[in-house]
Amino acid sequence: MSMGLKAARADRGVAGALYARLEERILDRDKEGASRIYYDLLRMQRPLAEMLAEIVRIHAPYTHVPYHERIDDGFVNFVNNDHCLLSARTTLHLTGMLDGPLAGLPMAQTVWYVPTALDIWNQKIAKAPGHYSRGFQMPPGPPPAPVVYWPDQEPVKEDGSLEERLGHWLTLVHRGQVLEAYRVFLGLIDEPAHRERVLAELVFAGLIDLQDRSLNNRSYTTGHKSFRARATVELGNAIGWDAAHDVVYAGALDIAVGPRWYSTYEMACNAITLYIDGKSISAIPYRGTSASERALLANTERLSEGESALLIDGILHGHEPAFIEQISALLLAGKDPRRILDVIQIGAADVILATEGDLNFSLPQHCYEYCNTLGWFYDTFAHPQRLKLLFVAASYLNQAAWHQVRTGDGQPAEIKVPAAAERMAGDEILDRIEAAILALDGPASVTWTQAYLDGGADRAPLVRRLARVATTIGNDPHNQEIALCLLEDYAKNTAAGRDRLLLACAQHTARHRKYGDFMETRRRFDAAMGAA
Repeated sequence: MSMGLKAARADRGVAGALYARLEERILDRDKEGASRIYYDLLRMQRPLAEMLAEIVRIHAPYTHVPYHERIDDGFVNFVNNDHCLLSARTTLHLTGMLDGPLAGLPMAQTVWYVPTALDIWNQKIAKAPGHYSRGFQMPPGPPPAPVVYWPDQEPVKEDGSLEERLGHWLTLVHRGQVLEAYRVFLGLIDEPAHRERVLAELVFAGLIDLQDRSLNNRSYTTGHKSFRARATVELGNAIGWDAAHDVVYAGALDIAVGPRWYSTYEMACNAITLYIDGKSISAIPYRGTSASERALLANTERLSEGESALLIDGILHGHEPAFIEQISALLLAGKDPRRILDVIQIGAADVILATEGDLNFSLPQHCYEYCNTLGWFYDTFAHPQRLKLLFVAASYLNQAAWHQVRTGDGQPAEIKVPAAAERMAGDEILDRIEAAILALDGPASVTWTQAYLDGGADRAPLVRRLARVATTIGNDPHNQEIALCLLEDYAKNTAAGRDRLLLACAQHTARHRKYGDFMETRRRFDAAMGAA
């Protein structure tokens, strides 16, 4: 735990009472009342890590589901993944991108959203109010109490080496033994000397869980388990692991909740054997990593612009196994796998830019978040299996690109920069970008962003403005979450064409569907905190 958070916890008498009231308002689904309490906490200058810890503590028991699918009278329906934890992670990072009073706005969006996101399972069948039951008529009277489907557990300490225990945990996850897997994980995470390795395996377990089809489906994982695992790691680091049990409860238990899909990852394992090791696949059981695979992780060479363009074209417009062979050839030619991932991220941004239907962003946005999470995974952990995940990301992007084409999207619009932009200062163009996004005008948002880029001005003010306008738009954490992913990668991506990440950020923020009065949180925040 940070020294600042320790000091704050020693002086939280009044704050403790406010947090108790905040819990009451959230469990009563009262987002207005919860917001007012948050404004009081903000005026008291309570630490962000403390407020995030409390909001996760409150929602953790109520944001799990029994299963991520349900069959209702013979029809398969999907049950959403929790976004409360993801909203908290987004708050953690967006706060540092905003200046002055507006630095409190990301947390305001999280507090506004959480009361609407409890008990998703019952929301999906109109038995509970909230974000996922929009459009349903709720019965009169107070809302029912949210349900705890998976109670918290005590840790189990097992014998054996760390590798053996991690293998046992992943087996329990694979088999869907939810509570037993969670108890074993609690025992593992309680060992500080091994914590980094344990957290890496948690994220890995999320990254390998990915559907192998999406067209005409609405029941798929879209990588959400990896997103929640990453949020668990980052929030735990920010709060301090001795105070992060509620974060683990919110983020680690769901890894074993079904359904689980591993066939795309199995393809990646076999791609290593076929295209990297040059061996045929047989019925014998395989395990671990090969010497050739491990050696390729040390590659350092970047892709040329021509190689990058060919790879993007192959993934977006080709079919298996062509792009798998492309990636294998690049690796065998000495290309750095992390830099190959940079190129894949540009391709994922291109799919966002080629999407026009406001209801058709599900695959592109989640595919981008997967590529973002995988980049973070590469930069954070030296996990031995990470090379295989390049093939998973490419397969996901190929699937998302073809999904868009087959559902009427996938043709990027021509970007025509307004002629007047040549006579405008950078700040004027930034104002045009913000106005276009808030008007939900996707084409104008992209063209004005391109105008700013063409003008050669410093990119930092554009990044800050995109972060600000994304945080302004509420009622769905995707508005902030996907923008953050694109801005995070813009700061790290080394591929040719990385400016397309900023164009995709403007496009998604403007075009992804909006719910209700998406400016209400910002207006309430400005009125309460004088932030306008």
